[in-house]
Amino acid sequence: MKITIYSALIAVFVLTACSHKESIRPTDFKADEARSSIVWKGSAPTHFHRGAFKVAGNLKTDGKGNITGGSFTIPIVSISNFDLTNEAERDALLADLKSPRFFNVLVHPEASFHITRIEPYSNAASPANTMITGDFTMIGQTHSVEIPVLIKAEKDKIAAEGSFKLNRLQWGMNSFNDPKETLYILPDVEMDLKLYFKPSGL
Repeated sequence: MKITIYSALIAVFVLTACSHKESIRPTDFKADEARSSIVWKGSAPTHFHRGAFKVAGNLKTDGKGNITGGSFTIPIVSISNFDLTNEAERDALLADLKSPRFFNVLVHPEASFHITRIEPYSNAASPANTMITGDFTMIGQTHSVEIPVLIKAEKDKIAAEGSFKLNRLQWGMNSFNDPKETLYILPDVEMDLKLYFKPSGL
């Protein structure tokens, strides 16, 4: 009888320990750089160009799937273009974007984003469930940006997708800003986030 009770207690202890282990969730996540990207679209009145940046960074959570903070870096030199099929034209566009007329990568090789506030978000016109506010630094200037994001959090992975517009003039990117000139580029650049995260230890 004593053996039976003792065996039962051991079984309960083992099951409880296993259950507790399964409930533990990682709190630090890093961007899966092979899958994550920030897609951009810059437009003129008669045409547009699209491409992407790579992104690195991390998220912190409270262990229950709720994001509590995070920081990201965007290597500007990683900029790519999707729509130009002519290699010479594509290379010329990317070289121009890296030049002092736009990102000036020799002086400012990276942009960064640091989360300062996270709030629930609901809008019938958007699938986003979270509003992320943060300090966006680019070309030596920092301004606050709000990004509505759809967050999907599971035990060992987090996905974040969202769209917003970035006014390039706010960061001093003033080239081709005269509507009377032959080439006029609209101030707003459309940005689409496709970010995927895994536990930092992996």
